[in-house]
Amino acid sequence: MNADEIAAGRARWQARYDAARKRDADLTTLSGMSVDPVYGPPEGTDHPGFERIGWPGEYPYTRGLYPTGYRGRTWTIRQFAGFGNARQTNERYKMILGAGGGGLSVAFDMPTLMGRDSDDPQALGEVGHCGVAIDTAADMQTLFDGIDLAGVTTSMTISGPAVPVFCMYLVAAERQGADLSTLDGTLQTDIFKEYIAQKEWLFDPEPHLRLIGDLMEYCAREIPRYKPLSVSGYHIREAGSTAAQELAYTLADGFGYVELGLSRGLDVNVFAPGLSFFFDSHVDFFEEIAKFRAARRIWARWLRDVYGATSEKALWLRFHTQTAGVSLTAQQPVNNVVRTAVEALAAVLGGTNSLHTNALDETLALPTDESAEIALRTQQVLMEETGVTNVADPLGGSWYVEALTDKIEAEAEEIFARIRQLGGEGPHQIGPMTSGILRGIEDGWFTSQIAEAAFVYQQALEKSEKKIVGVNCHTNTVAKDLEILRISHEVELEQRRVLAERKVARDDAAVKAAVSRMVEISRTGENMIPAMLDAVRAEATLGEICDALRAEWGTYREPARF
Repeated sequence: MNADEIAAGRARWQARYDAARKRDADLTTLSGMSVDPVYGPPEGTDHPGFERIGWPGEYPYTRGLYPTGYRGRTWTIRQFAGFGNARQTNERYKMILGAGGGGLSVAFDMPTLMGRDSDDPQALGEVGHCGVAIDTAADMQTLFDGIDLAGVTTSMTISGPAVPVFCMYLVAAERQGADLSTLDGTLQTDIFKEYIAQKEWLFDPEPHLRLIGDLMEYCAREIPRYKPLSVSGYHIREAGSTAAQELAYTLADGFGYVELGLSRGLDVNVFAPGLSFFFDSHVDFFEEIAKFRAARRIWARWLRDVYGATSEKALWLRFHTQTAGVSLTAQQPVNNVVRTAVEALAAVLGGTNSLHTNALDETLALPTDESAEIALRTQQVLMEETGVTNVADPLGGSWYVEALTDKIEAEAEEIFARIRQLGGEGPHQIGPMTSGILRGIEDGWFTSQIAEAAFVYQQALEKSEKKIVGVNCHTNTVAKDLEILRISHEVELEQRRVLAERKVARDDAAVKAAVSRMVEISRTGENMIPAMLDAVRAEATLGEICDALRAEWGTYREPARF
């Protein structure tokens, strides 16, 4: 790019920056030195390839979505939390919000994630252990008691039974008196990554895609600010993928959901802004920063050039980040505070829109109040003390960072081509990327690629080619065992007792009629969300709704592979 083009870009950025709202904050260094809101090539100089870097808030968004960076607004502190029953988790949420958290993120227990009620035999011993137990809309009411759902953004990390859980969230908001059309939040819903990595599905892929398509339509029409899909790379990375694999598989899944929306006749400029993303921030500092920058650039280019998006917001890749749970160690667990801080800083320098920081004890148990507070304060130290919010994309133009961004992008493009090749020449019922994803799931291609990457890394650890402090180097310690949070068996007994009481108190005939009506709608082309909402309003349980759909659609079992 020549000097005149660079100067014109700087002028466009300046006009947008001047027109944007900025925070009232001290924007000097610790020593009082003033800094510019953005930095670029020296005036009057050429910079070949600068069109791939650009200016913040301008296509291809390598340097961020907004001309102000974090001078306009900082990232949302969104701490992931859930344990025991709804009342216990509600107390933790109020602690997080009272301590400065900006949004909520719900962790559900394993029975809920699998669409099972707490009194299901398969739930025995699992209720409340890795998240909060939610059986009915009444549980959701308790979960958010005293928290204005119309005034706080809420993310829910659940995919298999995401749609009925979302309906419970809407009914809880209704019972608060909220205007549902104004709700803002995110539902994970990403079923592709379940088959690829996390393995928490209910049905075959096609019925899940039916529900996701209905949800996309409903939200675009009724709740325009709500994001019905958070396409998740986090679990792919936690399963052992490389950074480039995480990026490529996640964006490919996102392209699949774009194809799903287009196949439903939806306008990409309307529904694409409702897609958000969820990435892992691992401990290799610069690789993670480059991954996030490449993600924005790839998404913008594909949405514009492949899927025909024309509105700016449809080209924006907005993402939440969580620090890497898999990087935490049971050995010398206090070291995890350092790992989490480095990973959080990488996410911030990569331009994350919201962030969860893991607690030091999460490799051992659910976080205690103290460790949860340390995790929260880690973000606040970065935000308030380090100066990283003063300049947009401060590493932009770094030879290393730009070269690494290009390299990760190139690797991702090679993977996209391979996925599309898996799908064949067509015709494609939904789209070519979707066909490739479904074939890759069926053939076990994704899981084999991730397994190979995990194996290579594990070999490097065992040979001490890669180091983990406290695990395969610097193992001597004076540290003592941590006090960890333990979930009492009484939680499960109480949850089952309350659920039994609710079943006795409700109108069984109304529940059965509403669930039957929902199943009837599933056999048509009609949107299922309104009928599912009616079932939830009648106090149908999550298990009853999911079991009715299992009876209709069957269940999915992953083929055995050796």
